[in-house]
Amino acid sequence: MLALVSLVLLLVQVLLVARALLDWSVALAGPSMAGSFRYRLTRGVTAATEPILAPVRKLVPPLRVGGMSIDLAFIIVFFAIVLIRSLIA
Repeated sequence: MLALVSLVLLLVQVLLVARALLDWSVALAGPSMAGSFRYRLTRGVTAATEPILAPVRKLVPPLRVGGMSIDLAFIIVFFAIVLIRSLIA
């Protein structure tokens, strides 16, 4: 049972890393065109991760630093999963 929980948490971690990479791809390559593979992938990963990040984001809003913001919800959720997986193992 714990192995299944660990596997699901690992999948969520992978999706979070994919979301971070896709978010950075927008900054580096510009927005994706509607219907493109990157657009569909971004929409799917966002749809899968947003229900996890949104409640945390309500409690801890993004940190504004100059003209940019740092999404603390992403960092909190990612490290919480790392901690939970290490406690399970």
